Amino acid sequence: MKVFISSDMEGTAGVVDWQQVIGPGPAYERGRALLLGEVNAAIEGAIAGGADEIVVNDSHWTMQNLDPSTLSGGASYVSGRHKTHYMMEGLDETFDACFFVSYHGSIGGRASVLSHTYNPNAVGEARLGGEAVGESGINALVAAAFAVPVALVTGDDVTAEEALARFPGAELVVVKTSLGRLSARSVHPERARELIRSGAERAVGRLAELHPPEVVRPAALEVDLLTADLAELATLVRGVTRIASRTIRIEGEPLDVYRSFVGVLVVTRQLASEISGR
Repeated sequence: MKVFISSDMEGTAGVVDWQQVIGPGPAYERGRALLLGEVNAAIEGAIAGGADEIVVNDSHWTMQNLDPSTLSGGASYVSGRHKTHYMMEGLDETFDACFFVSYHGSIGGRASVLSHTYNPNAVGEARLGGEAVGESGINALVAAAFAVPVALVTGDDVTAEEALARFPGAELVVVKTSLGRLSARSVHPERARELIRSGAERAVGRLAELHPPEVVRPAALEVDLLTADLAELATLVRGVTRIASRTIRIEGEPLDVYRSFVGVLVVTRQLASEISGR
């Protein structure tokens, strides 16, 4: 049984500040250690549930936040930037389950710790089929394309709320409650790992009950960018149509839509950084 894990970082218990998720520095090193504990808990739970192959795709920042030698269960590790399928690189139709570990809320939703949707310097809100989505909802396009159920989502309470309707039956593990965008009440890291470990084991044990994410075809993703020039630049990507001053639309098969969205992120990144001054 094969399990794919897409690991972000902002949804980790105890993480509430950008310095904990973007290095270098001691705060980032502490954040990395906390993240590793939660990823390993998900791996260990999956193995306890019957999984015999785990692939971890590091999906945060420069996508090299984990030391592969410290991953549990002999898990393989997908890392590094400029991956065609970004947060979902490595997933294909041979997998039995997909886990989203340490995910966070969308920028367009209610207050969630370190909330954003892929690039906070470029994306204001995203809607799939007319419904607001964050990274978990956008990444569901790839899971749907390969017919792989999303069986586990971990993060804060807002992340769980956003995942509830989109991934019916999935195990939703809440390791912290957001008090604002830069504050939260977290469970103890050991408790977080216990919750994730048991949630992952249950998720694998219940795979027969789960189904791939439902995405209406053709899939339609609308993205509100922060400025009009970002929206214009995005039209350089195949399949992208500008439908309002700052809004683009991508329509087609789920995997094609996702790939075009990744293209938008790539072509707008430099300009978005210049606009934000970062």
